[in-house]
Amino acid sequence: MLSKRNSFAGSNGWVCCACRSLRGSVQSRGRGFASQPADRKSRQKLPAKPARTRFAPSPTGLLHLGSLRTALFNYLLARATGGQFLLRIEDTDTKRTVPGAEDRICRDLEWAGLQWDEGPEVGGPFGPYRQSERTAIYQTHVQQLLESGHAYRCFCSAQRLDELARMRSKLGLPTDYDRTCHGITKEESDEKASKGHSHVIRLKVPDVYPRYDDLIYGRVGGARPPKKIVTHAQQSFEDPVLLKSDGLPTYHLANVVDDHLMKVTHVVRAVEWMPSTPKHVYMYEAFGWQAPAYAHVGLLLDQQGQKLSKRHHNTGIDSYRESGIFPEALDNFVALLGWSHSLGSDKLGPAQLISNFDLKFTKGNTVVSFQKLNFLQRLYSEAYAEADGSELDLMVQRASDVVKKQENFQLPAGQKLPDYVRAILKADAKSYTPLTDFFERHKSFFQFDLQHDGMENRRSEYASFVVEVYWKLQDVSPSEWTKEKIHDQLDQAILTVKSTDMEAKEGTTLSGTKRTPKDLMSELRKIIMASRPGPPMADCMQILGRESTLERLSRAVPSSSTVQQTPSPEYASNAA
Repeated sequence: MLSKRNSFAGSNGWVCCACRSLRGSVQSRGRGFASQPADRKSRQKLPAKPARTRFAPSPTGLLHLGSLRTALFNYLLARATGGQFLLRIEDTDTKRTVPGAEDRICRDLEWAGLQWDEGPEVGGPFGPYRQSERTAIYQTHVQQLLESGHAYRCFCSAQRLDELARMRSKLGLPTDYDRTCHGITKEESDEKASKGHSHVIRLKVPDVYPRYDDLIYGRVGGARPPKKIVTHAQQSFEDPVLLKSDGLPTYHLANVVDDHLMKVTHVVRAVEWMPSTPKHVYMYEAFGWQAPAYAHVGLLLDQQGQKLSKRHHNTGIDSYRESGIFPEALDNFVALLGWSHSLGSDKLGPAQLISNFDLKFTKGNTVVSFQKLNFLQRLYSEAYAEADGSELDLMVQRASDVVKKQENFQLPAGQKLPDYVRAILKADAKSYTPLTDFFERHKSFFQFDLQHDGMENRRSEYASFVVEVYWKLQDVSPSEWTKEKIHDQLDQAILTVKSTDMEAKEGTTLSGTKRTPKDLMSELRKIIMASRPGPPMADCMQILGRESTLERLSRAVPSSSTVQQTPSPEYASNAA
């Protein structure tokens, strides 16, 4: 949590000055950088002008839940203000770049409905939109910082920097740079660079970072850290690397230059980037540019308060798609992780999210409850089933594919799998979550050799009810076989049994029997559906059909009953 004392401290307890600025802003008027909170309500309002926002992933892996939330917030801000949403690929870390990752990220964003206005595949006036294709741009701009004295070349070898860091760590000192190369004259630096001496370019950070207004945390920065008496050997400076020895930029340089040249007005990103923001704001001042507005949203935590990890559902977005989660449900769920609204329902489709979006972000981290995702998924499933449109068509297709993967499944004679699955989904749309459980939940619709566990022990108690149901349904013709007619017949059977039980209280042979409607329907579900959960009983019987229902009932009554075993209807095995 941000409010903990050593949230950004290393193992030796030291905290860099950028992190001290964040500590000061969050702990409010603590030591380090001061925070002057602006009017919170005014910060939560949308900007008056169209916002240009961006999502800038690195193609080093899958698009995860936290990354999708960052993209979604930036997308909604752009759409809500009539602005533009940009996609920029930050692929300068060639060692960590995963082949195919960029394409997967693009496909996941498209599936989630977050179509970008500028970026890879669609182009735009401020391209190219891959940082690996903008190297010359960064080199030109870092030269400006060299000439203005805001940056300098560092010729220290990797070995020297490693030895310096290890020595300082042993002494309990910060492992930042000591500015050895800052004292090199411009002439000497230019000469060494012209001769091909390996070097990086560092930012010369100021003693005090400039203030900036965070849209969530208010005014950040501006206070001078308390002075300490240190020896020359103890001096250290953050001075982050801007341009690496291979000529490629670091995140600090590339994102500042790109955001400015691409005219980005607002940046919504995770709070873990907040310690870097003072450096970025200072770089904007060094270039003479206006910085965009920043909003740092809290981290996503699991139920134990730990940062969401792959072990706790933070897997790739494609896993949600493959499990049958609707993109609208996932977007809805993700939008509520750190953003609040005053509407009466949490079910907010894409248009509602855009029309109601503002900057009312939660201050602090957010604990993720995946029960909420399942709840929203059920709401969307039921709405799509009721609408009976293209969304239901897709649900039917995907559920049918799950059934086809089973080794043995049966359908009532004459039934086609898509029609059969559609009927099940319309009756029990909530079962669509998760998709992988669809067959297991509805196994009794696809397997007709059901085992009635425990029936012999209770058959004498419920035999009369089963027989009554059988004869009531026998009277229903195939043309009348609807859930409404079936429901009426079941009600009549229950009334008949209740009447019998009332007589039993007056000394009949059934004395002492107590059979509630709930008990009776539970027993009926055991017979028809092998006790599996699912739609109401009348819906189940309508889907199974008249012949299959009567056949299951006839097999469940004692042989001494007057009901004769109904011949098994023909079934289609593994039919598509």
